[in-house]
Amino acid sequence: MLNREELKYLSEIQGNENYYVSLYLNVNPITNPKGEYVLHLKNMIREVSENTEKGVYGKIKADLEKISAYVTSNKRGFRKGLALVSSEETGFRREYNLSVPVKNTLIVDNTPYIKPLLDIIDNNPRHLIVLVEKDEARIFVVHLGEIVEYGEIKTSDVPGKHKKGGWFALGEPHYQRHIDYHVGLHLKAVIKKLESFLSAEQIDLIFIGGSEEAVNMFKDMLPESVRTRIKGQFAAEMFLKPDEVLKRAEPLLSVYEAEKEKKIVDELITRAMKGNQAVLGIEDVIGAAMEGKIHKLVFVKDYEASGFKCVNCGLLSVRNIPKCPYCGSEMEPIEYMVESVVQRAVEQGATIEVLAYETASLKERGNTGAILRF
Repeated sequence: MLNREELKYLSEIQGNENYYVSLYLNVNPITNPKGEYVLHLKNMIREVSENTEKGVYGKIKADLEKISAYVTSNKRGFRKGLALVSSEETGFRREYNLSVPVKNTLIVDNTPYIKPLLDIIDNNPRHLIVLVEKDEARIFVVHLGEIVEYGEIKTSDVPGKHKKGGWFALGEPHYQRHIDYHVGLHLKAVIKKLESFLSAEQIDLIFIGGSEEAVNMFKDMLPESVRTRIKGQFAAEMFLKPDEVLKRAEPLLSVYEAEKEKKIVDELITRAMKGNQAVLGIEDVIGAAMEGKIHKLVFVKDYEASGFKCVNCGLLSVRNIPKCPYCGSEMEPIEYMVESVVQRAVEQGATIEVLAYETASLKERGNTGAILRF
């Protein structure tokens, strides 16, 4: 299962003299109606084969052949994005069939290339969607762009529905109190099921849909520990299909992510400007990573940088220095400096924030930064 624990495991893999082939392939049927992704894969494999030195190619040839055969033979068997990490030398293989598209990428390196997976995890947080009305409710779990219905609650003995007048056709005060009483019992049952789910799952993000009146009644009855997790509400009918529910809620998730990113970027820049345990720019971020000081690493989505890495101790540097200043070994050029920094940060237990919305301010300051440990 793709989660942060899995990414930490991948980040700790060191191939040394072994190599890993990491494939990210956009297999979305909307943009690949005739399976065009197979051609894209073949082109990437050809380019890697032509530009990889002979000794390394000999180690990854079997991986490339198996990946090509697997993708070709499973046409129409994928969702929107496919991620494969393979090393025939070590017997390692991971496959992630994703409900979100990815950028076509094929990387050969001594470690798995996990930056796209970090982006997916960070910008597609696991969350709940609750649809609620006065006599029924539905609870959905959303993970990596995929929605699954967890449960449905129907309370058949809520009075008040009438062919002509709807809920308030019988609006006498005493009868209305009778209706409210049963609605309250129904909403309490929904809350009980919701709390039962949350007690077993670590989910801090909830969106609520339904009629405005039912949603407001429901929110007022929620315990504070649950109410603080609600980040938005929307109008929705109970008969919606799961994909339609997801589509209604998606704008709220975008707003939430944008607001969260803005707070993070504002804090990062303010602290860096004051010299308060934060740095900006790839060179200072590398220095913090090498010292194990990163608490939170922040970078703009799709930001790339090259640099140099010590072949012995793994020192990273953006400067072209002939020898490692620590162990005296050779420094080799690397194309994926951001990935290398991400790997170090994840190994150290740092959190990662990939900016997809609030990018302008950080782009002006080097595309990356880090909040440091005290």
